[in-house]
Amino acid sequence: METRELRYFVAVAEELHFGRAAERLGIAQPPLSRTIAQLEHRLGVELLTRTSRKVSLTDAGVTLLAEATAILGAVAAAERRTRAAATDRPSLVLAAKAGGSGEVLAKLLDAYAAEPGAVEVELLLCESNTQVPLLDGRADVALLHEPYDPTSGFDLEVLHVERQVAVMPASHRLAGESRLRMAEVADLLDGVRWPRPDGTYPDGSGIEVRNLTQLFQMIELGRAVAVVPEGVCTGLAEGLAAVPVVDAPQVTTVIAWPPHSRSRALADLVRVATGFS
Repeated sequence: METRELRYFVAVAEELHFGRAAERLGIAQPPLSRTIAQLEHRLGVELLTRTSRKVSLTDAGVTLLAEATAILGAVAAAERRTRAAATDRPSLVLAAKAGGSGEVLAKLLDAYAAEPGAVEVELLLCESNTQVPLLDGRADVALLHEPYDPTSGFDLEVLHVERQVAVMPASHRLAGESRLRMAEVADLLDGVRWPRPDGTYPDGSGIEVRNLTQLFQMIELGRAVAVVPEGVCTGLAEGLAAVPVVDAPQVTTVIAWPPHSRSRALADLVRVATGFS
């Protein structure tokens, strides 16, 4: 497979519309359709289901979308790192979840910036429901959260362990409790649906959210209750309450990086991170 074919496929898979994908790529629709058909023929699988009304991904298409995204990201990362190696200004890309690890992230950036020889740190913020782009090479290092983020295959150091809390409207009947158990809130947690990697939502009647801001707005409106790490509740709105859930699994924040890394700047950043954690 060529990277051009993968770029074409990713555009169609994300747009789920050949016309919009062609416009995004800056090409005409017929060559785009031919390229996707040739790719399917070469692989011997159907990647997309096409009807007169819509385009959808097959199971094989979902798999290739994930693989192609990682491959294209790795290619882009290789280009970025190669160019960076030829400059006099080395840098690091640190990925983190938007709204998560705010305090740890701020302390880390401040402490590292004060180090002699510190390099520029580019911050790459990701949506809370997406996978941090460490596998595909777009980031050099990342703050991940176990058990929510996969950490297998990375080197890592533990930075912080925190409990989880149930976030609900301040007027909720359970908001005045000093602590709760999962059994007490389990029936209240079915009302939220997060998108899949291809942007579609699982079937169901729950509300659709893409990030923590939307989630907290829906909770404040009485449309949902959620169990989240305590750290994301900093500056919680007055209309919301957070009650500790004593038997919810603890969330461990780690700093993770590819095991093959030989970057001195990365080693210094990890050293600083573990020094104040």
